[in-house]
Amino acid sequence: MFFSVVIPTYNRLPILEKCLRALEKQQLSAHSVVTGYEVVLVDDGSTDGTLEWLEVHQEEFPHVRSHSQEHLGPAAARNLGVEQAQGEMIIFIDSDLVVTNHFLNAHAEALVKGKKKIESDRFFTYGWVINTNNFDHPTSEPYKLTDFSAAYFATGNVAIARKWLEQAGLFDTRFQLYGWEDLELGVRLKKLGLKLIKCPEAVGYHWHPPFNLDQIPSMIDREIQRGRMGVLFYQKHPNWEVRMMIQMSWLHRLLWGILSLGGRLNERTMAPLLQWLINRGKPQLALEIARIFLNWYNVQGVYAAYAEDANP
Repeated sequence: MFFSVVIPTYNRLPILEKCLRALEKQQLSAHSVVTGYEVVLVDDGSTDGTLEWLEVHQEEFPHVRSHSQEHLGPAAARNLGVEQAQGEMIIFIDSDLVVTNHFLNAHAEALVKGKKKIESDRFFTYGWVINTNNFDHPTSEPYKLTDFSAAYFATGNVAIARKWLEQAGLFDTRFQLYGWEDLELGVRLKKLGLKLIKCPEAVGYHWHPPFNLDQIPSMIDREIQRGRMGVLFYQKHPNWEVRMMIQMSWLHRLLWGILSLGGRLNERTMAPLLQWLINRGKPQLALEIARIFLNWYNVQGVYAAYAEDANP
Protein backbone atom coordinates (compact mmCIF):
# COMPACT_ATOMS: atom_id res chain seq x y z
CA MET A 1 0.00 0.00 0.00
CA PHE A 2 1.58 3.25 -1.16
CA PHE A 3 0.26 6.46 0.42
CA SER A 4 0.21 9.93 -1.05
CA VAL A 5 -0.25 12.44 1.77
CA VAL A 6 -1.78 15.56 0.19
CA ILE A 7 -1.29 18.81 2.09
CA PRO A 8 -2.47 22.24 0.94
CA THR A 9 -0.74 25.14 2.66
CA TYR A 10 -1.01 28.91 2.76
CA ASN A 11 1.26 31.09 4.92
CA ARG A 12 1.79 28.52 7.68
CA LEU A 13 5.54 27.99 7.50
CA PRO A 14 6.37 27.63 11.25
CA ILE A 15 3.81 24.90 11.93
CA LEU A 16 4.23 23.43 8.43
CA GLU A 17 7.83 22.62 9.33
CA LYS A 18 6.64 20.59 12.33
CA CYS A 19 4.00 18.93 10.14
CA LEU A 20 6.57 17.82 7.53
CA ARG A 21 9.17 16.69 10.08
CA ALA A 22 6.57 14.49 11.79
CA LEU A 23 5.79 12.83 8.47
CA GLU A 24 9.47 12.15 7.86
CA LYS A 25 9.62 10.28 11.20
CA GLN A 26 7.03 7.63 10.29
CA GLN A 27 7.92 4.23 11.75
CA LEU A 28 7.03 1.46 9.31
CA SER A 29 7.52 -1.99 10.77
CA ALA A 30 8.86 -4.95 8.79
CA HIS A 31 5.39 -6.51 8.57
CA SER A 32 3.65 -3.22 7.67
CA VAL A 33 1.40 -3.23 4.62
CA VAL A 34 2.72 0.24 3.80
CA THR A 35 5.21 -0.20 0.97
CA GLY A 36 6.09 3.48 0.82
CA TYR A 37 4.74 7.00 0.89
CA GLU A 38 5.16 10.48 -0.46
CA VAL A 39 4.09 13.89 0.79
CA VAL A 40 2.49 16.02 -1.92
CA LEU A 41 2.65 19.60 -0.68
CA VAL A 42 0.68 22.19 -2.63
CA ASP A 43 1.51 25.81 -1.86
CA ASP A 44 -1.58 27.94 -2.45
CA GLY A 45 0.22 31.18 -3.25
CA SER A 46 1.94 31.69 0.11
CA THR A 47 3.78 34.97 0.69
CA ASP A 48 5.77 33.84 3.75
CA GLY A 49 8.65 32.18 1.88
CA THR A 50 7.31 28.62 2.16
CA LEU A 51 8.67 27.40 -1.17
CA GLU A 52 12.00 29.20 -0.74
CA TRP A 53 12.45 27.62 2.71
CA LEU A 54 11.62 24.18 1.35
CA GLU A 55 14.12 24.57 -1.47
CA VAL A 56 16.89 25.35 1.04
CA HIS A 57 15.95 22.41 3.27
CA GLN A 58 14.89 19.91 0.60
CA GLU A 59 17.52 17.32 1.62
CA GLU A 60 15.82 17.09 5.04
CA PHE A 61 12.51 16.09 3.46
CA PRO A 62 13.14 13.25 1.00
CA HIS A 63 9.45 12.26 0.91
CA VAL A 64 8.18 15.74 0.00
CA ARG A 65 7.28 16.76 -3.55
CA SER A 66 6.12 20.35 -3.75
CA HIS A 67 3.84 22.11 -6.22
CA SER A 68 2.47 25.62 -6.32
CA GLN A 69 -0.50 27.52 -7.65
CA GLU A 70 -1.99 31.00 -7.44
CA HIS A 71 -4.08 31.62 -4.33
CA LEU A 72 -7.16 29.66 -5.44
CA GLY A 73 -8.16 28.06 -2.15
CA PRO A 74 -7.81 24.63 -0.54
CA ALA A 75 -10.26 22.88 -2.89
CA ALA A 76 -8.14 23.66 -5.96
CA ALA A 77 -4.94 22.90 -4.01
CA ARG A 78 -6.17 19.45 -2.96
CA ASN A 79 -7.30 18.68 -6.50
CA LEU A 80 -3.82 19.55 -7.79
CA GLY A 81 -2.35 17.34 -5.09
CA VAL A 82 -4.51 14.38 -6.10
CA GLU A 83 -3.68 14.92 -9.78
CA GLN A 84 0.06 14.91 -9.01
CA ALA A 85 -0.09 12.03 -6.51
CA GLN A 86 1.62 8.76 -7.39
CA GLY A 87 -0.29 6.62 -4.90
CA GLU A 88 -3.69 4.98 -5.20
CA MET A 89 -4.40 5.72 -1.53
CA ILE A 90 -4.72 9.38 -0.61
CA ILE A 91 -4.42 10.82 2.87
CA PHE A 92 -5.57 14.39 3.40
CA ILE A 93 -4.25 16.42 6.29
CA ASP A 94 -3.92 20.15 6.86
CA SER A 95 -0.58 21.92 7.10
CA ASP A 96 -1.13 22.80 10.77
CA LEU A 97 -1.49 19.13 11.78
CA VAL A 98 1.33 17.27 13.54
CA VAL A 99 0.93 13.48 13.41
CA THR A 100 2.35 10.67 15.52
CA ASN A 101 5.11 8.29 14.35
CA HIS A 102 2.59 5.49 13.75
CA PHE A 103 0.13 7.63 11.79
CA LEU A 104 0.50 5.90 8.41
CA ASN A 105 0.55 2.42 9.93
CA ALA A 106 -2.64 3.17 11.82
CA HIS A 107 -4.52 4.24 8.70
CA ALA A 108 -3.15 1.25 6.76
CA GLU A 109 -4.24 -1.25 9.40
CA ALA A 110 -7.69 0.33 9.60
CA LEU A 111 -8.04 0.13 5.81
CA VAL A 112 -7.11 -3.56 5.79
CA LYS A 113 -9.44 -4.40 8.68
CA GLY A 114 -12.23 -2.30 7.22
CA LYS A 115 -12.17 -4.13 3.90
CA LYS A 116 -12.44 -7.48 5.68
CA LYS A 117 -15.18 -6.26 8.00
CA ILE A 118 -17.58 -4.83 5.42
CA GLU A 119 -16.38 -7.06 2.54
CA SER A 120 -16.10 -4.06 0.26
CA ASP A 121 -13.68 -1.26 -0.54
CA ARG A 122 -16.40 1.40 -0.48
CA PHE A 123 -15.19 3.16 2.64
CA PHE A 124 -12.59 5.54 3.99
CA THR A 125 -10.87 5.91 7.36
CA TYR A 126 -11.04 8.97 9.56
CA GLY A 127 -8.51 9.57 12.33
CA TRP A 128 -8.64 11.63 15.48
CA VAL A 129 -7.91 15.36 15.38
CA ILE A 130 -6.88 16.82 18.73
CA ASN A 131 -6.81 20.60 18.99
CA THR A 132 -3.87 22.20 20.76
CA ASN A 133 -2.21 25.59 21.16
CA ASN A 134 1.04 24.07 22.45
CA PHE A 135 3.47 24.92 19.67
CA ASP A 136 6.58 23.47 21.32
CA HIS A 137 5.02 20.11 22.22
CA PRO A 138 1.77 19.75 20.23
CA THR A 139 1.56 15.97 20.62
CA SER A 140 1.38 16.26 24.41
CA GLU A 141 -2.24 17.48 24.32
CA PRO A 142 -4.85 15.01 25.67
CA TYR A 143 -8.06 14.20 23.82
CA LYS A 144 -10.92 16.46 24.97
CA LEU A 145 -14.68 16.35 24.60
CA THR A 146 -14.49 19.45 22.39
CA ASP A 147 -12.28 17.50 19.95
CA PHE A 148 -15.17 15.21 18.98
CA SER A 149 -16.39 15.61 15.40
CA ALA A 150 -19.57 14.23 13.89
CA ALA A 151 -18.50 15.14 10.35
CA TYR A 152 -18.85 12.42 7.73
CA PHE A 153 -15.94 13.51 5.52
CA ALA A 154 -13.45 16.12 6.71
CA THR A 155 -9.98 16.59 5.26
CA GLY A 156 -8.20 17.20 8.56
CA ASN A 157 -7.23 13.51 8.80
CA VAL A 158 -8.75 11.10 6.29
CA ALA A 159 -7.52 8.21 4.09
CA ILE A 160 -9.43 7.27 0.94
CA ALA A 161 -8.82 5.44 -2.33
CA ARG A 162 -8.03 7.80 -5.15
CA LYS A 163 -10.60 6.16 -7.43
CA TRP A 164 -13.50 7.25 -5.21
CA LEU A 165 -12.34 10.85 -5.26
CA GLU A 166 -12.17 10.75 -9.04
CA GLN A 167 -15.57 9.08 -9.37
CA ALA A 168 -17.11 11.72 -7.09
CA GLY A 169 -15.54 14.48 -9.17
CA LEU A 170 -12.90 15.76 -6.72
CA PHE A 171 -13.41 19.04 -4.84
CA ASP A 172 -15.57 21.81 -6.28
CA THR A 173 -13.15 24.67 -6.94
CA ARG A 174 -15.93 27.25 -6.61
CA PHE A 175 -15.37 26.91 -2.87
CA GLN A 176 -12.61 29.52 -2.84
CA LEU A 177 -13.49 31.09 0.51
CA TYR A 178 -13.41 29.45 3.93
CA GLY A 179 -15.43 26.33 4.61
CA TRP A 180 -17.54 23.42 3.38
CA GLU A 181 -15.53 22.19 0.38
CA ASP A 182 -14.71 18.89 2.09
CA LEU A 183 -18.16 18.25 3.53
CA GLU A 184 -19.72 18.99 0.15
CA LEU A 185 -17.51 16.35 -1.44
CA GLY A 186 -18.61 14.09 1.41
CA VAL A 187 -22.22 14.35 0.25
CA ARG A 188 -21.19 13.07 -3.18
CA LEU A 189 -19.09 10.28 -1.66
CA LYS A 190 -22.04 9.20 0.46
CA LYS A 191 -24.15 8.95 -2.71
CA LEU A 192 -21.53 6.50 -4.03
CA GLY A 193 -22.22 4.35 -0.99
CA LEU A 194 -18.97 4.95 0.88
CA LYS A 195 -18.93 4.25 4.59
CA LEU A 196 -16.95 6.02 7.29
CA ILE A 197 -14.67 3.87 9.44
CA LYS A 198 -13.20 5.69 12.42
CA CYS A 199 -9.53 5.17 13.16
CA PRO A 200 -8.69 6.71 16.56
CA GLU A 201 -5.17 5.27 16.42
CA ALA A 202 -4.28 7.65 13.55
CA VAL A 203 -3.85 10.78 15.64
CA GLY A 204 -3.14 14.27 14.39
CA TYR A 205 -2.67 17.33 16.59
CA HIS A 206 -4.23 20.44 15.09
CA TRP A 207 -2.27 23.47 16.24
CA HIS A 208 -3.68 26.95 16.50
CA PRO A 209 -2.34 29.90 18.50
CA PRO A 210 -3.92 30.66 21.88
CA PHE A 211 -7.02 32.79 21.51
CA ASN A 212 -6.62 36.54 21.92
CA LEU A 213 -8.75 39.55 21.05
CA ASP A 214 -6.60 40.49 18.05
CA GLN A 215 -7.82 37.35 16.27
CA ILE A 216 -11.48 38.33 16.44
CA PRO A 217 -11.74 40.46 13.24
CA SER A 218 -10.29 37.65 11.10
CA MET A 219 -12.49 35.09 12.87
CA ILE A 220 -15.58 37.16 12.12
CA ASP A 221 -14.53 37.47 8.48
CA ARG A 222 -14.05 33.69 8.35
CA GLU A 223 -17.57 33.13 9.70
CA ILE A 224 -19.02 35.43 7.05
CA GLN A 225 -17.03 33.57 4.38
CA ARG A 226 -18.29 30.28 5.77
CA GLY A 227 -21.83 31.61 5.47
CA ARG A 228 -21.32 32.44 1.79
CA MET A 229 -19.80 29.04 1.05
CA GLY A 230 -22.62 27.43 3.01
CA VAL A 231 -25.12 28.92 0.59
CA LEU A 232 -23.15 27.46 -2.33
CA PHE A 233 -23.25 24.11 -0.52
CA TYR A 234 -27.04 24.39 -0.18
CA GLN A 235 -27.49 25.40 -3.81
CA LYS A 236 -25.74 22.19 -4.85
CA HIS A 237 -27.65 20.02 -2.37
CA PRO A 238 -30.93 21.76 -1.46
CA ASN A 239 -32.10 19.53 1.38
CA TRP A 240 -32.86 19.84 5.07
CA GLU A 241 -29.69 18.04 6.17
CA VAL A 242 -27.48 20.62 4.48
CA ARG A 243 -29.61 23.49 5.82
CA MET A 244 -28.95 22.20 9.33
CA MET A 245 -25.23 21.80 8.65
CA ILE A 246 -24.81 25.38 7.42
CA GLN A 247 -27.12 26.79 10.14
CA MET A 248 -29.71 28.08 7.67
CA SER A 249 -32.81 27.36 9.73
CA TRP A 250 -35.17 29.24 11.98
CA LEU A 251 -33.85 27.14 14.86
CA HIS A 252 -30.28 28.42 14.46
CA ARG A 253 -31.49 31.97 13.89
CA LEU A 254 -33.54 31.79 17.07
CA LEU A 255 -30.86 30.04 19.12
CA TRP A 256 -27.96 32.37 18.35
CA GLY A 257 -30.25 35.37 18.29
CA ILE A 258 -31.34 34.63 21.86
CA LEU A 259 -27.86 33.74 23.12
CA SER A 260 -26.33 36.88 21.59
CA LEU A 261 -29.31 39.05 22.60
CA GLY A 262 -29.93 39.87 18.98
CA GLY A 263 -26.27 40.70 18.39
CA ARG A 264 -25.93 42.93 21.45
CA LEU A 265 -23.43 40.49 22.92
CA ASN A 266 -20.67 40.99 20.38
CA GLU A 267 -16.93 41.50 20.03
CA ARG A 268 -17.17 44.98 21.57
CA THR A 269 -19.50 44.37 24.49
CA MET A 270 -17.90 41.05 25.44
CA ALA A 271 -14.28 42.16 25.07
CA PRO A 272 -13.76 42.94 28.79
CA LEU A 273 -14.99 39.49 29.86
CA LEU A 274 -12.96 37.70 27.21
CA GLN A 275 -9.80 39.62 28.11
CA TRP A 276 -10.38 38.90 31.82
CA LEU A 277 -10.53 35.15 31.07
CA ILE A 278 -7.44 35.33 28.86
CA ASN A 279 -5.50 37.16 31.58
CA ARG A 280 -6.36 34.33 33.98
CA GLY A 281 -4.97 31.68 31.69
CA LYS A 282 -8.31 30.54 30.24
CA PRO A 283 -8.09 31.40 26.53
CA GLN A 284 -9.99 28.25 25.48
CA LEU A 285 -12.95 29.17 27.69
CA ALA A 286 -12.84 32.69 26.27
CA LEU A 287 -12.95 31.24 22.76
CA GLU A 288 -15.93 29.03 23.55
CA ILE A 289 -17.80 32.08 24.87
CA ALA A 290 -16.80 34.10 21.81
CA ARG A 291 -18.44 31.43 19.65
CA ILE A 292 -21.78 32.89 20.75
CA PHE A 293 -21.34 35.99 18.62
CA LEU A 294 -19.21 34.21 16.01
CA ASN A 295 -22.10 31.85 15.30
CA TRP A 296 -24.44 34.83 15.15
CA TYR A 297 -22.21 36.37 12.47
CA ASN A 298 -22.24 33.05 10.62
CA VAL A 299 -26.03 32.79 10.62
CA GLN A 300 -26.35 36.40 9.53
CA GLY A 301 -23.82 35.74 6.78
CA VAL A 302 -25.76 32.73 5.54
CA TYR A 303 -29.03 34.62 5.24
CA ALA A 304 -27.36 37.69 3.71
CA ALA A 305 -25.65 35.56 1.05
CA TYR A 306 -28.86 33.64 0.37
CA ALA A 307 -30.85 36.86 -0.06
CA GLU A 308 -28.14 38.29 -2.31
CA ASP A 309 -28.18 35.22 -4.56
CA ALA A 310 -31.98 35.23 -4.64
CA ASN A 311 -32.02 38.89 -5.72
CA PRO A 312 -28.94 39.41 -7.90
